[in-house]
Order: sequence, then structure tokens, then C-alpha cells
Amino acid sequence: MKISKRTFLAGLPPVALGLAGCGKSGDSAATPASTASGSAATGKKKRFAYVTNGVDPFWNTASAGVRAAEKEFGIECQVLMPPKGLVDQQRMIESALARGVDGIAISPCDAANQVGFLNEVAGRVPVITHDSDAPMSKRLCFVGMDNYKAGRAAGKLVKEILPSGGKVMLFVGRMEQLNSQQRRQGIIDEILDRPTQTLEKLNQDPLGKELSGGKFVVLDTRTDGFDYPKAKANAEDAMSRYQDLACMIGLWAYNSPMCLEAAKAAGKAGKVRIVSFDEQEPTLRGIIDGHIHGTISQQPYYYGYDSVRILKDIAEGNRGVIPSNGFFEIPIVEVRQANVQEFWKKLKTLQAAGA
Repeated sequence: MKISKRTFLAGLPPVALGLAGCGKSGDSAATPASTASGSAATGKKKRFAYVTNGVDPFWNTASAGVRAAEKEFGIECQVLMPPKGLVDQQRMIESALARGVDGIAISPCDAANQVGFLNEVAGRVPVITHDSDAPMSKRLCFVGMDNYKAGRAAGKLVKEILPSGGKVMLFVGRMEQLNSQQRRQGIIDEILDRPTQTLEKLNQDPLGKELSGGKFVVLDTRTDGFDYPKAKANAEDAMSRYQDLACMIGLWAYNSPMCLEAAKAAGKAGKVRIVSFDEQEPTLRGIIDGHIHGTISQQPYYYGYDSVRILKDIAEGNRGVIPSNGFFEIPIVEVRQANVQEFWKKLKTLQAAGA
């Protein structure tokens, strides 16, 4: 069952798609639907691996997209979620290659230090990236959102909830991932009223340095290594250390739910404002309850669906599916109280499509 982006986005306020020359939200609809004819002709299904950067409910929605694509295109795709990061990720990919997959979609844990490995893999099977890119590698394209632009959208949510400004803290799993770096910089540039940068020439502020500009102060960026208890402890420490902390911003799917748990325990839910990324159930419930102002959804269902669709076409010799600039952009959706119920309903429909 294929559910188009138009179906999911109907009635929701997506951020306008940016980068000149980038793939637009209509790219999937405009691309002719592939069939399983190539596989049927040989009597053998194409086999792929969809590799995440960790274990998180975020990836369950992406997996639903993978499963829907499996049914539609008559292929097989194993979803691999490394529990311990980089080492597990590379081990899983090596095992997938040994099993004889026809292509791999990966969200690199550490793009800068995985280029050599990714290039070796790309020498054996088609490789694309999703969620977080590795543009210096030989991957064929990236499927995902513009993380810098999404960061600026999150920064606008902070400005909405704190029109007079204030002190903010950022929370994230790992800073080695390119998506974390781009997302963080977008937030900083937006709330400090800086000019817009491009992904190709992105200047990044150093970690561990207090940043200020206009009405806001960015106190720090705290990492947790994909450790949920540490993520909560980071939020607890921030609220204890900075009594005038005005907003906590979670860059990964679980960060804001952990921030909310910490705020509730400290009696500061609704007092210390929270802005989020992604669409974990506690995040959406927090928006409904007024404890989280809003979240930026990157629509992970389409990360799975479109990654598999593109890999299948490439494996069958159709390289025309690869965007000319190597970037198949998935549009983001801003979720606030006004549209959270509708968003959640449509999210459940997408998840059910991959069941």
C-alpha cells in the first residue's frame, strides 16, 4: 500500500522546501512507480539492507516505510539497528554483504571517519545514505531532510515561545553525525539572528562555548551517547545548574521526552519550555498537554520507503532515479498544538501501512 506525501501532508503546514536545485517534495510522486518486473523476470527477489544509526522508536516508523515498499515492489529488505553505534553498524553491514544483498541504505554514525569503509562497501554494491549524510563518500545519493533548514525551523519555534528571549540549552545523542552538526548550527543561527548558511559552506560554532546574540544565549550542547538515562540526567543537571534556564531543545527523537521527564520531576514542566525534533508518542502527548511547544518532524516513514524504492531502481539498472545533485529531499512538518491531533492520526495510518 503506497501512501503519498500529499496524503500525509494534507492540511499540515510544511516548511517551504529550500536549497536551490535540491529534490522537492513532489519528486517521489513525479518518479514513475517501479514494478517488480526485473525481479520477476529472474525469479529472484532483490535483497537490500536498511541500516540505522541506533535503536529508537523513530526507526520503527522508518521500518514501516521499508515494509510498505517491500510489499509494493516485490523485494526483500532487512532492517538493521545497531545497539552500540559505529562498531555494531559496520559489523552488521559486513554481515549483510556476506549474505549477498543488492544494495545498502545507511545512516552513518560518524560520517567523517566512515568514508573509507563506505567507499569499500560502495565498490561492491550500490550505497545510499538516509537521515544523516556522508557527502565525501561514494554514496549515490542522500535521502532525508535538509537538517540545517530544519534546525532554523526549530529555532523559529523557540522564538515563538520565548518572544523576549532567554537562555537555552541543546541536547543530542552524538555530535559526530553530520545531521546533528547541521541541525545544531541551524538552531544557533536562527535564534541568534544570523544570516542563513548553505550546507556546502557551513561554518560551525565550537562546542563547549557559550554563544549569545540578540535576545538569546545558547549555554551549551550536551551529548549523551544514545544513553536515555544520561539524556535525562543532562536535562536535570542543566535545570539545577542554570536556575534561569528558559528552554531545552532536543535534537534527537528521545531527547525532548527525556527533558520533559526531568522537568516534571523538578516541578518545572511548562515553566522551562521545550522544543523538539521528531514524533515520539511522549513528544506528541507533551504538545497536546502544553508541556512541549512544538516539534519538527522529518517524516521517517519516507526515509524507509523512498530509500528502498531508489535502491530497487538502481539495482535494476535505472540510475535516472538518482537526483542530479545527489539529494532526495523529504519535506519537514512543523507540529504544534493546532495540528498535532491531525498529524498523529496520519502518522498512525502510515505506521499501519507497513505492518
